[in-house]
Amino acid sequence: MASIIVLGAGMVGSVIATDLSDDAQLEVAVVDANEANLQSARDRSSGRVKTFQADLSDASAVARSVEPFDLVCIAVPGRMGFDTLRAAIDAGRNCCDISFFPEDARQLDALAKLRGVTAVVDCGVAPGMSHILAAHSAAQLDQCTSIEILVGGLPRCPQWPFNYKAAFSPADVIEEYVRPAWQKRGGCIIERPALSDVRSIEFANVGVLEAFYTDGLRSLLHTLDVPEMSEQTLRYPGHAELMRIFRETGLFNQEPIQVGSTTVQPRDVTAALLFPHWKYAPGEADLTVMRVVAQGKRRGRHAQIVWDLLDGYDPASDTSSMSRTTAFPCCIVARMILDGSIRGPGIIFPERIGQIPGALEHLLAEHKRRGVIYRQSEPPT
Repeated sequence: MASIIVLGAGMVGSVIATDLSDDAQLEVAVVDANEANLQSARDRSSGRVKTFQADLSDASAVARSVEPFDLVCIAVPGRMGFDTLRAAIDAGRNCCDISFFPEDARQLDALAKLRGVTAVVDCGVAPGMSHILAAHSAAQLDQCTSIEILVGGLPRCPQWPFNYKAAFSPADVIEEYVRPAWQKRGGCIIERPALSDVRSIEFANVGVLEAFYTDGLRSLLHTLDVPEMSEQTLRYPGHAELMRIFRETGLFNQEPIQVGSTTVQPRDVTAALLFPHWKYAPGEADLTVMRVVAQGKRRGRHAQIVWDLLDGYDPASDTSSMSRTTAFPCCIVARMILDGSIRGPGIIFPERIGQIPGALEHLLAEHKRRGVIYRQSEPPT
Protein backbone atom coordinates (compact mmCIF):
# COMPACT_ATOMS: atom_id res chain seq x y z
CA MET A 1 0.00 0.00 0.00
CA ALA A 2 1.36 3.42 -1.00
CA SER A 3 1.37 6.26 1.51
CA ILE A 4 0.90 10.00 1.05
CA ILE A 5 1.28 12.82 3.52
CA VAL A 6 -0.34 16.22 3.01
CA LEU A 7 1.52 19.17 4.50
CA GLY A 8 -1.08 21.75 5.49
CA ALA A 9 -4.67 21.05 6.56
CA GLY A 10 -6.25 24.32 5.52
CA MET A 11 -9.15 24.89 3.13
CA VAL A 12 -7.40 23.10 0.25
CA GLY A 13 -5.13 20.69 2.12
CA SER A 14 -8.05 19.06 3.93
CA VAL A 15 -9.82 18.48 0.59
CA ILE A 16 -6.66 16.94 -0.91
CA ALA A 17 -6.36 14.58 2.05
CA THR A 18 -10.04 13.60 1.90
CA ASP A 19 -9.97 12.91 -1.83
CA LEU A 20 -6.86 10.77 -1.53
CA SER A 21 -8.32 8.89 1.43
CA ASP A 22 -11.21 7.73 -0.77
CA ASP A 23 -8.70 5.34 -2.35
CA ALA A 24 -8.51 2.14 -0.29
CA GLN A 25 -5.05 1.49 -1.74
CA LEU A 26 -3.63 4.65 -0.17
CA GLU A 27 -2.64 5.41 3.40
CA VAL A 28 -3.13 9.15 3.93
CA ALA A 29 -1.99 11.50 6.68
CA VAL A 30 -2.02 15.27 7.10
CA VAL A 31 0.20 17.56 9.17
CA ASP A 32 -0.56 21.06 10.41
CA ALA A 33 0.37 23.26 13.36
CA ASN A 34 -3.27 24.17 13.95
CA GLU A 35 -5.33 21.57 15.82
CA ALA A 36 -8.60 23.08 14.57
CA ASN A 37 -7.46 22.49 10.98
CA LEU A 38 -6.55 18.91 11.83
CA GLN A 39 -9.94 18.32 13.42
CA SER A 40 -11.59 19.69 10.28
CA ALA A 41 -9.56 17.24 8.18
CA ARG A 42 -10.60 14.36 10.41
CA ASP A 43 -14.25 15.38 10.21
CA ARG A 44 -14.19 15.91 6.45
CA SER A 45 -12.64 12.49 5.84
CA SER A 46 -14.85 10.72 8.39
CA GLY A 47 -11.73 9.75 10.31
CA ARG A 48 -9.98 8.05 7.39
CA VAL A 49 -7.07 10.52 7.46
CA LYS A 50 -4.42 10.29 10.16
CA THR A 51 -3.39 13.65 11.60
CA PHE A 52 -0.20 14.92 13.17
CA GLN A 53 0.60 18.30 14.68
CA ALA A 54 3.90 19.92 13.71
CA ASP A 55 5.36 23.33 12.88
CA LEU A 56 5.97 23.15 9.14
CA SER A 57 8.00 26.36 9.16
CA ASP A 58 10.75 24.19 10.72
CA ALA A 59 12.65 22.28 8.00
CA SER A 60 13.62 19.54 10.45
CA ALA A 61 9.94 19.04 11.35
CA VAL A 62 9.12 18.72 7.65
CA ALA A 63 11.86 16.12 7.21
CA ARG A 64 10.60 14.10 10.19
CA SER A 65 7.01 14.31 8.99
CA VAL A 66 7.64 13.10 5.44
CA GLU A 67 10.19 10.38 6.23
CA PRO A 68 7.71 7.44 6.59
CA PHE A 69 5.76 8.31 3.40
CA ASP A 70 6.13 7.62 -0.33
CA LEU A 71 4.86 10.96 -1.63
CA VAL A 72 4.27 14.46 -0.26
CA CYS A 73 1.47 16.87 -1.22
CA ILE A 74 2.33 20.42 -0.16
CA ALA A 75 -0.55 22.81 0.61
CA VAL A 76 1.02 25.40 2.89
CA PRO A 77 0.71 29.21 2.48
CA GLY A 78 2.94 30.70 -0.21
CA ARG A 79 5.33 32.34 2.24
CA MET A 80 6.28 28.85 3.51
CA GLY A 81 6.08 26.98 0.22
CA PHE A 82 9.61 27.15 -1.14
CA ASP A 83 11.35 26.15 2.07
CA THR A 84 8.82 23.37 2.71
CA LEU A 85 9.30 21.98 -0.80
CA ARG A 86 13.07 22.16 -0.44
CA ALA A 87 12.96 20.25 2.85
CA ALA A 88 10.73 17.53 1.35
CA ILE A 89 12.98 17.17 -1.71
CA ASP A 90 16.08 17.08 0.47
CA ALA A 91 14.44 14.24 2.40
CA GLY A 92 14.23 12.30 -0.88
CA ARG A 93 10.44 12.29 -1.22
CA ASN A 94 8.49 12.76 -4.46
CA CYS A 95 6.25 15.83 -4.25
CA CYS A 96 3.16 17.45 -5.69
CA ASP A 97 2.94 21.09 -4.65
CA ILE A 98 0.20 23.72 -4.83
CA SER A 99 1.74 26.43 -2.63
CA PHE A 100 1.94 29.74 -4.49
CA PHE A 101 5.46 30.73 -3.44
CA PRO A 102 7.20 33.74 -5.01
CA GLU A 103 10.58 32.03 -5.51
CA ASP A 104 11.60 30.36 -8.77
CA ALA A 105 11.13 26.59 -8.39
CA ARG A 106 13.89 26.00 -10.94
CA GLN A 107 16.33 26.76 -8.14
CA LEU A 108 15.43 23.36 -6.68
CA ASP A 109 15.86 21.37 -9.89
CA ALA A 110 19.48 20.37 -9.22
CA LEU A 111 18.62 19.23 -5.69
CA ALA A 112 15.65 17.20 -6.96
CA LYS A 113 17.83 15.48 -9.56
CA LEU A 114 20.54 14.83 -6.98
CA ARG A 115 17.99 13.20 -4.64
CA GLY A 116 16.22 11.35 -7.48
CA VAL A 117 12.98 13.17 -6.70
CA THR A 118 10.04 13.92 -9.00
CA ALA A 119 8.53 17.25 -7.88
CA VAL A 120 5.51 18.67 -9.71
CA VAL A 121 4.95 22.30 -8.71
CA ASP A 122 2.14 24.84 -9.18
CA CYS A 123 -0.31 21.94 -9.50
CA GLY A 124 -3.63 23.60 -8.65
CA VAL A 125 -6.26 25.18 -10.86
CA ALA A 126 -4.27 28.29 -11.82
CA PRO A 127 -1.40 27.89 -11.97
CA GLY A 128 -1.89 24.22 -12.71
CA MET A 129 -4.77 23.22 -14.97
CA SER A 130 -4.45 26.60 -16.67
CA HIS A 131 -0.88 25.73 -17.70
CA ILE A 132 -1.80 22.19 -18.74
CA LEU A 133 -4.60 23.46 -20.98
CA ALA A 134 -2.40 26.22 -22.40
CA ALA A 135 0.42 23.84 -23.32
CA HIS A 136 -1.91 21.22 -24.76
CA SER A 137 -3.76 23.84 -26.84
CA ALA A 138 -0.52 25.33 -28.14
CA ALA A 139 0.55 21.86 -29.27
CA GLN A 140 -2.69 21.46 -31.25
CA LEU A 141 -1.82 24.47 -33.40
CA ASP A 142 0.78 24.51 -36.15
CA GLN A 143 1.83 27.90 -34.79
CA CYS A 144 0.61 29.37 -31.50
CA THR A 145 0.84 33.15 -31.44
CA SER A 146 -0.96 34.00 -28.21
CA ILE A 147 -2.24 32.54 -24.95
CA GLU A 148 -4.63 34.33 -22.61
CA ILE A 149 -5.63 33.01 -19.19
CA LEU A 150 -8.52 34.52 -17.23
CA VAL A 151 -9.31 33.08 -13.80
CA GLY A 152 -10.95 33.99 -10.54
CA GLY A 153 -12.58 32.61 -7.41
CA LEU A 154 -15.68 34.57 -6.43
CA PRO A 155 -18.61 34.53 -4.01
CA ARG A 156 -21.83 33.51 -5.76
CA CYS A 157 -23.52 36.56 -4.19
CA PRO A 158 -21.12 39.54 -3.91
CA GLN A 159 -21.48 41.82 -0.90
CA TRP A 160 -20.38 45.43 -0.40
CA PRO A 161 -17.75 46.75 0.12
CA PHE A 162 -15.28 44.15 -1.19
CA ASN A 163 -17.49 42.07 -3.50
CA TYR A 164 -15.04 39.30 -2.69
CA LYS A 165 -14.22 36.47 -0.31
CA ALA A 166 -11.23 34.14 -0.21
CA ALA A 167 -11.59 30.36 -0.46
CA PHE A 168 -7.84 29.87 -0.03
CA SER A 169 -5.16 31.59 2.03
CA PRO A 170 -6.11 35.31 2.12
CA ALA A 171 -2.43 36.14 2.60
CA ASP A 172 -1.77 34.67 -0.84
CA VAL A 173 -4.52 36.90 -2.27
CA ILE A 174 -2.71 39.99 -1.00
CA GLU A 175 0.49 38.60 -2.56
CA GLU A 176 -1.28 38.55 -5.93
CA TYR A 177 -2.08 42.24 -5.50
CA VAL A 178 1.50 43.35 -4.78
CA ARG A 179 3.76 41.10 -6.88
CA PRO A 180 4.77 42.39 -10.32
CA ALA A 181 2.65 40.80 -13.04
CA TRP A 182 5.02 39.38 -15.65
CA GLN A 183 3.56 39.05 -19.14
CA LYS A 184 4.91 38.41 -22.64
CA ARG A 185 4.69 40.90 -25.49
CA GLY A 186 6.38 40.53 -28.87
CA GLY A 187 8.40 37.63 -27.54
CA CYS A 188 9.79 39.73 -24.66
CA ILE A 189 9.01 39.28 -20.98
CA ILE A 190 7.68 42.55 -19.57
CA GLU A 191 6.64 43.71 -16.12
CA ARG A 192 3.22 45.18 -15.42
CA PRO A 193 1.89 46.33 -12.03
CA ALA A 194 -0.56 43.96 -10.39
CA LEU A 195 -4.18 45.21 -10.56
CA SER A 196 -3.43 47.16 -13.76
CA ASP A 197 -5.18 47.36 -17.16
CA VAL A 198 -8.66 46.66 -15.83
CA ARG A 199 -11.22 45.64 -18.47
CA SER A 200 -14.76 44.26 -18.40
CA ILE A 201 -15.72 40.82 -19.73
CA GLU A 202 -19.13 39.16 -19.68
CA PHE A 203 -19.39 35.47 -18.82
CA ALA A 204 -22.49 33.37 -19.40
CA ASN A 205 -24.35 32.47 -16.19
CA VAL A 206 -22.11 34.83 -14.20
CA GLY A 207 -22.43 38.33 -15.66
CA VAL A 208 -19.90 41.12 -16.13
CA LEU A 209 -16.57 40.68 -14.36
CA GLU A 210 -13.45 42.82 -14.35
CA ALA A 211 -10.09 41.40 -15.39
CA PHE A 212 -6.70 42.78 -14.33
CA TYR A 213 -3.08 41.66 -14.49
CA THR A 214 -1.61 39.43 -11.80
CA ASP A 215 1.46 37.21 -11.66
CA GLY A 216 0.11 33.85 -12.77
CA LEU A 217 2.05 32.91 -15.91
CA ARG A 218 5.13 31.96 -13.89
CA SER A 219 6.93 29.08 -15.65
CA LEU A 220 4.97 29.51 -18.89
CA LEU A 221 7.08 32.59 -19.61
CA HIS A 222 10.10 30.31 -20.02
CA THR A 223 8.71 26.97 -21.15
CA LEU A 224 6.40 27.89 -24.05
CA ASP A 225 7.68 29.60 -27.19
CA VAL A 226 4.62 31.80 -27.63
CA PRO A 227 5.24 35.52 -28.31
CA GLU A 228 2.07 36.89 -26.63
CA MET A 229 0.99 35.61 -23.22
CA SER A 230 -1.00 37.12 -20.38
CA GLU A 231 -2.92 36.13 -17.26
CA GLN A 232 -5.59 38.23 -15.63
CA THR A 233 -7.51 37.69 -12.41
CA LEU A 234 -11.30 37.99 -12.44
CA ARG A 235 -13.30 39.84 -9.80
CA TYR A 236 -16.64 41.61 -9.58
CA PRO A 237 -16.50 45.24 -10.82
CA GLY A 238 -14.97 47.73 -8.39
CA HIS A 239 -12.77 45.33 -6.43
CA ALA A 240 -9.53 46.16 -8.28
CA GLU A 241 -9.89 49.90 -7.71
CA LEU A 242 -10.45 49.40 -3.99
CA MET A 243 -7.41 47.11 -3.71
CA ARG A 244 -5.26 49.63 -5.60
CA ILE A 245 -6.30 52.30 -3.10
CA PHE A 246 -5.31 50.00 -0.24
CA ARG A 247 -1.98 49.22 -1.86
CA GLU A 248 -1.10 52.81 -2.72
CA THR A 249 -2.02 53.91 0.79
CA GLY A 250 0.59 51.47 2.08
CA LEU A 251 -1.83 49.06 3.72
CA PHE A 252 -0.17 46.08 2.01
CA ASN A 253 3.39 47.12 2.94
CA GLN A 254 5.52 44.79 5.04
CA GLU A 255 7.99 47.40 6.30
CA PRO A 256 7.30 48.17 9.99
CA ILE A 257 6.01 51.63 10.89
CA GLN A 258 5.76 53.45 14.20
CA VAL A 259 2.25 54.17 15.47
CA GLY A 260 2.52 56.02 18.77
CA SER A 261 4.70 53.85 20.96
CA THR A 262 3.97 50.67 18.97
CA THR A 263 5.75 49.25 15.91
CA VAL A 264 3.40 47.49 13.49
CA GLN A 265 3.59 45.92 10.05
CA PRO A 266 0.84 47.49 7.90
CA ARG A 267 0.05 44.25 6.06
CA ASP A 268 -0.50 42.42 9.37
CA VAL A 269 -2.96 45.08 10.52
CA THR A 270 -4.74 45.05 7.15
CA ALA A 271 -4.93 41.27 7.19
CA ALA A 272 -6.38 41.26 10.71
CA LEU A 273 -9.09 43.69 9.59
CA LEU A 274 -9.78 42.26 6.13
CA PHE A 275 -9.72 38.52 6.63
CA PRO A 276 -12.84 38.26 8.82
CA HIS A 277 -14.77 40.01 6.02
CA TRP A 278 -13.21 37.69 3.40
CA LYS A 279 -14.15 34.50 5.21
CA TYR A 280 -16.99 32.45 3.77
CA ALA A 281 -19.86 31.69 6.11
CA PRO A 282 -20.77 28.01 6.57
CA GLY A 283 -22.58 26.84 3.45
CA GLU A 284 -21.98 30.09 1.56
CA ALA A 285 -21.64 29.42 -2.18
CA ASP A 286 -18.66 30.39 -4.31
CA LEU A 287 -17.70 30.16 -7.98
CA THR A 288 -14.55 29.38 -9.94
CA VAL A 289 -14.44 30.96 -13.39
CA MET A 290 -11.59 30.22 -15.82
CA ARG A 291 -11.01 30.69 -19.53
CA VAL A 292 -7.88 29.70 -21.45
CA VAL A 293 -7.61 30.97 -25.02
CA ALA A 294 -4.91 29.87 -27.47
CA GLN A 295 -4.72 31.50 -30.90
CA GLY A 296 -2.54 30.84 -33.89
CA LYS A 297 -2.58 29.02 -37.19
CA ARG A 298 -3.59 25.57 -38.28
CA ARG A 299 -3.13 24.45 -41.89
CA GLY A 300 -2.41 28.03 -42.86
CA ARG A 301 -5.61 29.50 -41.40
CA HIS A 302 -6.32 31.36 -38.19
CA ALA A 303 -7.44 29.05 -35.41
CA GLN A 304 -8.57 29.52 -31.83
CA ILE A 305 -8.98 26.99 -29.01
CA VAL A 306 -10.97 28.01 -25.94
CA TRP A 307 -11.33 26.14 -22.64
CA ASP A 308 -13.93 27.25 -20.08
CA LEU A 309 -14.55 26.26 -16.48
CA LEU A 310 -17.52 27.37 -14.42
CA ASP A 311 -17.72 25.48 -11.15
CA GLY A 312 -19.66 26.08 -7.95
CA TYR A 313 -19.78 25.19 -4.26
CA ASP A 314 -20.68 21.54 -3.65
CA PRO A 315 -23.32 21.36 -0.88
CA ALA A 316 -23.19 17.56 -0.72
CA SER A 317 -19.61 17.60 0.55
CA ASP A 318 -19.73 21.17 1.92
CA THR A 319 -16.70 22.01 -0.23
CA SER A 320 -15.98 25.37 -1.82
CA SER A 321 -15.43 25.42 -5.55
CA MET A 322 -11.98 26.99 -5.22
CA SER A 323 -10.93 24.27 -2.77
CA ARG A 324 -12.23 21.56 -5.12
CA THR A 325 -10.75 22.93 -8.32
CA THR A 326 -7.39 23.59 -6.63
CA ALA A 327 -7.20 20.28 -4.78
CA PHE A 328 -8.29 17.86 -7.50
CA PRO A 329 -5.40 18.48 -9.96
CA CYS A 330 -2.97 17.84 -7.11
CA CYS A 331 -4.77 14.62 -6.13
CA ILE A 332 -4.90 13.29 -9.68
CA VAL A 333 -1.29 14.16 -10.46
CA ALA A 334 -0.11 12.69 -7.14
CA ARG A 335 -1.61 9.35 -8.20
CA MET A 336 0.04 9.71 -11.63
CA ILE A 337 3.42 10.16 -9.93
CA LEU A 338 2.80 7.06 -7.84
CA ASP A 339 1.87 4.89 -10.85
CA GLY A 340 4.79 6.16 -12.93
CA SER A 341 2.74 8.11 -15.50
CA ILE A 342 4.73 11.21 -14.53
CA ARG A 343 8.43 10.74 -13.94
CA GLY A 344 11.44 12.91 -13.13
CA PRO A 345 13.78 13.36 -11.59
CA GLY A 346 13.70 17.12 -11.26
CA ILE A 347 11.22 19.96 -11.04
CA ILE A 348 8.25 19.41 -13.34
CA PHE A 349 5.97 22.29 -14.29
CA PRO A 350 2.33 21.47 -15.09
CA GLU A 351 2.64 22.46 -18.76
CA ARG A 352 4.91 19.46 -19.27
CA ILE A 353 2.00 17.25 -18.16
CA GLY A 354 -0.14 18.87 -20.87
CA GLN A 355 2.34 17.58 -23.44
CA ILE A 356 2.25 13.93 -22.25
CA PRO A 357 0.04 11.85 -24.60
CA GLY A 358 -3.23 10.98 -22.89
CA ALA A 359 -2.50 12.95 -19.72
CA LEU A 360 -5.00 15.75 -20.34
CA GLU A 361 -7.72 13.27 -21.26
CA HIS A 362 -7.08 11.44 -18.00
CA LEU A 363 -7.15 14.67 -15.99
CA LEU A 364 -10.40 15.80 -17.62
CA ALA A 365 -12.05 12.43 -17.03
CA GLU A 366 -11.00 12.36 -13.38
CA HIS A 367 -12.26 15.92 -12.87
CA LYS A 368 -15.56 15.01 -14.51
CA ARG A 369 -15.89 12.00 -12.19
CA ARG A 370 -15.63 14.49 -9.32
CA GLY A 371 -18.19 16.84 -10.87
CA VAL A 372 -15.78 19.46 -12.26
CA ILE A 373 -16.28 19.99 -16.01
CA TYR A 374 -13.82 21.69 -18.37
CA ARG A 375 -15.39 22.53 -21.73
CA GLN A 376 -13.50 23.07 -24.99
CA SER A 377 -14.73 25.05 -27.97
CA GLU A 378 -13.20 26.09 -31.27
CA PRO A 379 -15.32 29.04 -32.43
CA PRO A 380 -15.55 29.71 -36.15
CA THR A 381 -13.13 32.39 -37.36
